Amino acid sequence: MHKRRFIITMGGLVVLAALAVTLLLGACSGKAVSASPSSTPSSNTRVDPTWITPEVNGTVVSVPVDVVKNKVDTHFKVQVDKGTAYFMAYVYGGKTYVRADVCVPCSSINFSLYKGTLVCDSCGTVFKATDGTGVSGACVRYPKASVPFETIDGKIVMKQADLVAAFENTLQPGLP
Repeated sequence: MHKRRFIITMGGLVVLAALAVTLLLGACSGKAVSASPSSTPSSNTRVDPTWITPEVNGTVVSVPVDVVKNKVDTHFKVQVDKGTAYFMAYVYGGKTYVRADVCVPCSSINFSLYKGTLVCDSCGTVFKATDGTGVSGACVRYPKASVPFETIDGKIVMKQADLVAAFENTLQPGLP
């Protein structure tokens, strides 16, 4: 009788381990992979953020309204004097919102939209989608500050100073 021997190289072990971790994380996350225009954020569907690139023209920052509406939950970053600031633009209940996108104590910059709330993808802290205030979790003392905006020619248009103010307000406990 022949005995079969399996020889796995170190490289093969690394590939197998990476595959196992990827499958495990995907199976355990329980999160939606993407949103579509038919997604209803108030339903039981979790809408994960889609990162988009804003248009920056001097001190004015804009993102396309149709992209935000189609993706439902978008996130973008803006270079400011102190570094990079993160923001989210999302649609909930037929209304568009723009907020600072940072969970200060856990350092996350990713929030999913779920059942009328913003859920931190790192620590699980929950914030109200309508006003950014904390509901539950470790980081509730750091509400997501709103960014004033106008809708002009199919774009959500924001002033960089308003973006910076909202981001800095989110870095402090409570709302101003």
